[in-house]
Amino acid sequence: MVVISSHFANSAAVLPDSTMMINFNSNSTASSSLASVRLSFKPVTVPTLSFDSPSRCGNIRCEAQSDFDSRSVSNSSSLSALELLKTSAAERYTREKSGIMVVGLSFHTAPVEIREKLSIPEADLPQAITDLCALNHIEEAAVLSTCNRMEIYAVALSQHRGVKEITEWMSKVSGVPVSDIRRHQFLLYEKDATQHLFEVSAGLDSLVLGEGQILSQVKHVVKVAQGVPGFDRKISGLFKHAITVGKRVRTETNISSGSVSVSSAAVELAQMKIPENSYDSVRVSVVGAGKMGKLVIKHLIAKGCKKMVVVNRSEERVSALREEFKDVEIVYQPFSELMSCASNSDVVFTCTASETLLFSKDQVQKLSKAPIQRLFIDISVPRNVESCVSALETTRVYNVDDLKEVVEANKKDRLRKAEEAQLIISDEVREFEAWKDSLETVPTIKKLRAYAERIRASEMEKCLAKMGGDISKKNQKAIHELSKGIVNRLLHGPMQHLRCDETEGRSLDEIIENMHALNRIFGLEMEISILEEKIRSKMEKSQI
Repeated sequence: MVVISSHFANSAAVLPDSTMMINFNSNSTASSSLASVRLSFKPVTVPTLSFDSPSRCGNIRCEAQSDFDSRSVSNSSSLSALELLKTSAAERYTREKSGIMVVGLSFHTAPVEIREKLSIPEADLPQAITDLCALNHIEEAAVLSTCNRMEIYAVALSQHRGVKEITEWMSKVSGVPVSDIRRHQFLLYEKDATQHLFEVSAGLDSLVLGEGQILSQVKHVVKVAQGVPGFDRKISGLFKHAITVGKRVRTETNISSGSVSVSSAAVELAQMKIPENSYDSVRVSVVGAGKMGKLVIKHLIAKGCKKMVVVNRSEERVSALREEFKDVEIVYQPFSELMSCASNSDVVFTCTASETLLFSKDQVQKLSKAPIQRLFIDISVPRNVESCVSALETTRVYNVDDLKEVVEANKKDRLRKAEEAQLIISDEVREFEAWKDSLETVPTIKKLRAYAERIRASEMEKCLAKMGGDISKKNQKAIHELSKGIVNRLLHGPMQHLRCDETEGRSLDEIIENMHALNRIFGLEMEISILEEKIRSKMEKSQI
């Protein structure tokens, strides 16, 4: 049940939770009329905006306190509505201190149809940071936009206001409705946001575990955003630390080694079998220029192959490959030249959608002898090379099942290395959070000094008032200097224990502990007035 009372109410009727009657009986002698208002309420369930993982969600339930004792009603009636509103706002802001958060969508939570609309071109990233920091509750920001994720990292004056503003901004620039974004987004705050970016940079959150491209993309964010207003100390420090974490994980765990896709495993296996493990000394042919063929070509180029023959039914796709990989010599041959190309090759990769065999044992037996044992790497399903071809002394065939064993072994190895990486990330998260906390000692010092100065000025004013107005300027100055000296001597110890001075031998943990203790003792948490001033300043700028 709900009770509402005010300083002009003589009576209030209490009804069950679903209904509330408010009676206003005027105290004025000019009127004795009674006004009644009946309000009906229905429970409303609202989906939460944040969750621990993409598969989890919850509900927010809003409840009203059912009973108030007469003393609390009496005290509340002495406060004006404005004072109550201010108190409520102050409590909300105090609870929601400025902090790091990430609002994002990734391949874990959103389909490509949504991600591609939210993607931000590289050239637009600086402007995106500027626009985000122009929002009323966003102080710093960075955007990580790749084919697999769109994540906005921000320092917000208020968490839920920041989330709302960022979500609406994403909707505005992409055309995706807010409801669709909320359905697919994930939200992480403070330590969880830090850990997420470190895992992303280390390749632990990638489609292919341990892949290296994402680290380059995190580096690129720093390169593009450096010097942009809004990419400031906390967010810049977060991304630079993430780069360090990504490098450390790859160096100490070697998580990127070992192929985890069929196409990369095919290229890696062939490299292991050829002389000197180098593609420089062998002739290579790729049969098929579709999706899988293109991946094989990309991995061959990554392994140093500078020349290859591509056999395909049409030249159009091969021409597109030539345009994309201009530094590599790619020679087109039609399917009519398939046997001739195979005869002149040491390694043949087959990756077509053909439902019939392209190489039988009899056909392969007729090929000219290669300088080394000819390799057929058949990653097609159905197979393009007859399995009994391996019975020939001059030829060896590997199919997709042979490669899957390699891939699965490498995946298990990467999972084991990922566990090692998590230990490294946990250490790095603690280190970053300690650094971030250390930034708070500066405002604590300022707030402590301001707190002491307010008391000093107030007490000095009272003292001078009691002494009368016939005090000489010389004596006033002496009293002023005395009060300043007392304050400085009293503050010297606490200030020293908040400064990161190696000569004092204090650890960062000790300094942070001292800061929190002083905040508790003197009530130095972020004041509502400071937050209000920041927001007011941002709003004024946005209206210019």
